[in-house]
This record gives sequence, structure tokens and C-alpha cells, in this order.
Amino acid sequence: MKVTGAALPFLPLYRRLLPSRLAGLSLALLKATALEIAILAGHLLLYPSGITQERRTTPMLPSPETAKLPTQTKPPVVLLHGFIDNRSVFVLLRRNLAQHGRHQVESLNYSPLTCDIRTAAELLGRHIEGICERTGSKQVDVVGHSLGGLIARYYVQRLGGDLRVRTLVTLGTPHSGTCVVPLANAHPIVRQMRPGSPILEELARPAPGCRTHFVSFWSDLDHLMDPLETACIDHPDLLAQNVRVSGVGHLALPVHPAVATGIRQALDSTRPGAAAVPQSDGMTVA
Repeated sequence: MKVTGAALPFLPLYRRLLPSRLAGLSLALLKATALEIAILAGHLLLYPSGITQERRTTPMLPSPETAKLPTQTKPPVVLLHGFIDNRSVFVLLRRNLAQHGRHQVESLNYSPLTCDIRTAAELLGRHIEGICERTGSKQVDVVGHSLGGLIARYYVQRLGGDLRVRTLVTLGTPHSGTCVVPLANAHPIVRQMRPGSPILEELARPAPGCRTHFVSFWSDLDHLMDPLETACIDHPDLLAQNVRVSGVGHLALPVHPAVATGIRQALDSTRPGAAAVPQSDGMTVA
């Protein structure tokens, strides 16, 4: 997939002042940073609308005539936000999924006061069980942004969630821990996202027979992942694919239309009994 943008008016001068390779990298960083600032401003406006939990609805049962038609029902999609965030971050992604046939999409808000990934993972498990009971679906797909992906992974690997989660897509999730912003260690859940934390050591343990398909989107301009490759899944027992995203920052991952296309492709390509996917980059958004 290719993302293009309008050239900046000062681009010719910019390229003359810097070596071509450095100018290309710096320009990409500049554009990504500008996009991050714009997304942050928009998200701050939308944030109040996502503070409360969304209203749960029971899907309408199909008519007898509709039930006779051979259809392939897609599982519900559960969206899980990141640290100190809420479901409003997924406004555009929800719309994109709905426009392409994903009509059962729900978001889960966990409290910003949550201090333990394990507790949040247990809440996610209860939420997913409720969705399956209401919809009659045996499985769901999960998309987790940042910390949300780590919470979902803990549920899948450590709490038996691989029975319920068909596909787990993570966006900028510190699977191996991130070293960014050391002063944030005052928050317990940030400490759990540091390399070598007990939580990450649990996730590094063997997970034989795990049935969930993992797809991890990581960005080469993600300012919250240190090192950048920490957003990749590297586990011998997991069916995992790592997808490199170029020119997109951390906040843009759940918003960018090209990433949304990649998410849809990841969800639609999952099939029972699929062979293991190589753990190298699967595709690039440039």
C-alpha cells in the first residue's frame, strides 16, 4: 500500500540544504510529526464523547427467509484503546470497518486508573464473553492500540482467550517493552510495559497450541516505541505476522486510512488451519 501527500512549498530548498538521504528521512519525520499534532488536536476534541461506555445493543435476528441464505458471518470486532485514552480514538476505524461489512463492532473502555494489565485483561475477557452471549458468535476479532494490544495479548496467552479470539491485531504495542519517557515509571502500568517486567516475562513463556492469529503493525516513526522493533511480536509459539508501516506516527496508527485497509485485510485473511505466517514484515505502508 502507498500513502502519498502534497509536497510542501519549501521542499526544493529543504532538499538543497540537506543531503538527499537525510532530507528524505527528515521530511518524512516532519510530515509524520505534523500529522501527529493534528490527530492529537482532533482527538482532544473527541475525547469527552468517549468517556462513557458505549451502549450495548442486541443484534436483530434474521428473518426465516434470510436465515436460509448461505452466508459467511464475520465475527464481531472488539476495539481496545491505549494508555490514558478511550474509545473515541477508534471513530474513523469503526466507520471504515462498518463501510466494509463489519457491522458488529464494539469498543471497551477500561479505567485510566487501571494499574495492572492482568486486571484489564480479565475485564476484557468478561466483555468478550458478553459479546459472544449476545451475538451468538463463538469467536471475536480484537484490534488493540498500544497498551490495548498488550492487554489483549495477555488475555489470549495467559487467560485462555485463544478460545475466543480468532485474530488479534495490535497497533504500536510494546510487545518487548519500551524505554521511552523514563519519568513515566511512576505509574504502575507503565512499569509493566518496560523491558524485563514480570508481565512481559510471562508473555515470553512458552504458549504451545495457541490458536489466535496475531498481526502486529509497527511504525518506523513511532515516537513511543524504543526500540522501534519492540512493537513486533517475536515468539516461537505464536502464529504472528509483523507489518511495517512507514511515515506514520503512534497516534496515527488507528486513524490512517491505509492502516485501516491493512487491518481489514488482516481480519479477512484469517482462516482456520492456516499455515504459520513468517514473522518478518508482511507488507509496508509507505
